[in-house]
Amino acid sequence: MTDLTRRAALATLAAAAASPATGQQAGIPPLIPFRFEDAVRRARDLAATPFDGSVPPLPEPIANLDFDAYRDIRFRPDRALLNVPGRPFRLQLFHLGFLYSRPITVNVIRDGVPTPVPYGPQLFDFGRPKLDRPLPVNLGYAGFRLHYPLNSPKVLDELIAFLGASYYRFLSRGQQYGISARGLSVNVQSGEPEEFPFFREFWIDVPAQGAERITIFGLLDGASVAGAYRFEIYPANETTIEVSATLFPRRQMAAVGLAPLTSMYFSGENERRTGDDFRPELHDTDGLLVHLSSGEWLWRPIRNPGAKTATGFGDTNPRGFGLMQRDRSFESYQDLEAGYQLRPSYWVEPGGNWGEGRIELVEIPTSAEVHDNVVAYWTPRLPYEAGQEVSFGYRIKSLDTGDWLHPGGKVVNTFVAPARASGSVEAGDRTSRRFLVDFAGGKLSYYRADPSILEVVPTVSAGRVVATSVVPNDHTGGFRAAIDVKLEPGQSADLRAYLRSGGKALTETWTYRWTAE
Repeated sequence: MTDLTRRAALATLAAAAASPATGQQAGIPPLIPFRFEDAVRRARDLAATPFDGSVPPLPEPIANLDFDAYRDIRFRPDRALLNVPGRPFRLQLFHLGFLYSRPITVNVIRDGVPTPVPYGPQLFDFGRPKLDRPLPVNLGYAGFRLHYPLNSPKVLDELIAFLGASYYRFLSRGQQYGISARGLSVNVQSGEPEEFPFFREFWIDVPAQGAERITIFGLLDGASVAGAYRFEIYPANETTIEVSATLFPRRQMAAVGLAPLTSMYFSGENERRTGDDFRPELHDTDGLLVHLSSGEWLWRPIRNPGAKTATGFGDTNPRGFGLMQRDRSFESYQDLEAGYQLRPSYWVEPGGNWGEGRIELVEIPTSAEVHDNVVAYWTPRLPYEAGQEVSFGYRIKSLDTGDWLHPGGKVVNTFVAPARASGSVEAGDRTSRRFLVDFAGGKLSYYRADPSILEVVPTVSAGRVVATSVVPNDHTGGFRAAIDVKLEPGQSADLRAYLRSGGKALTETWTYRWTAE
């Protein structure tokens, strides 16, 4: 799986040391360390060949593992790779089984030389699953994870995990897993079957002594595209990953998603769906935050819709977007095990010019909290063509609320209720709704002494605004805006609202999509 074996590289180094005149033996080229360009070349060559998506059948007894049995298979921590004194990262592998049947190759780069990690059952504690016969020596792995002393200098916490297709998850200090990122999405919302490109191979570069970052290269493959990725991971209070990618489309790609984020939203204050569940809210993230090239900030609360819905925010060279978990109150969730208040927010900042396109939010109805039903990504206006080489980069951060991202007032609550605006709406009218939006933070506290100089500015793409009001909210330290909207039966509208004073915007723009019954 590599162009240069470790044994050959060591022989080259030995020959170089034996030549006092030139530093290398005549006719033997100098050692060139594995670089991102090598992964790019592999991706280019891969894209020139027909796509092979076949998955070899798993051997018994791991072919039919259920979730509990698969979870019992654990990597032995004392066998962790990268275990070098003075270097804080440790590497563990995921075994194949359950939903993870596609094997990948994991290489470790030492002194510039990549070496595949051979499969070894002795690396794992299999728990309840019993092995009646030896597993193949070329079985491979399902994925891997890195550990790092993230929360304490004496404890190695899980920092990042790559497992399944192009999915990966990573953490900052004090967080628990929730949202996921992906290398690429294809046909999430296009009318064609969604494709799930996957990483075939990884190269993990052993950090230098005392280094506080680690670099991972990945080889992506799929029916429509092959690509090379570089992930430079900086663990910290707010862990950051610098991502560089080069794609080679096999065919035209009109519905590609860059920097895709995947999350779960079942219920929240704007959509109560918990039934007799004791937990008031169930979600990994509660809103999409967008920073447009114009400087405007948008906040779109997430929904669990009755039908699959896609919402686009067109822009040229956007400044950032992310799926955020703003609600950090345990009382909102009351779940001692899931810890939804500790789930991370992921924020994406494009590098360079991404051109014209849109940030797309896709919401899929779900009847249970176990399903990821929310996707957000950037999709370019022009399709990628077969044979084209596409390079891009971005920074992705794992945050908490992300309130520091901009200084203006934030949306902290969204409530939807029947509209009862001074007799302007008849009782039981389901084509009218009242939207209550709590804004707090920024400079809003300054205006509480004289709320009359502050106003809500609403707009609707269809229908009409029946009435508005703004009142102080002592519980948030900000203001509550009420917007009554009237639509025709079955009509849909995109709603927007923000607070201003004297022509100056004081808050981000709240936006919502509503369909009248």
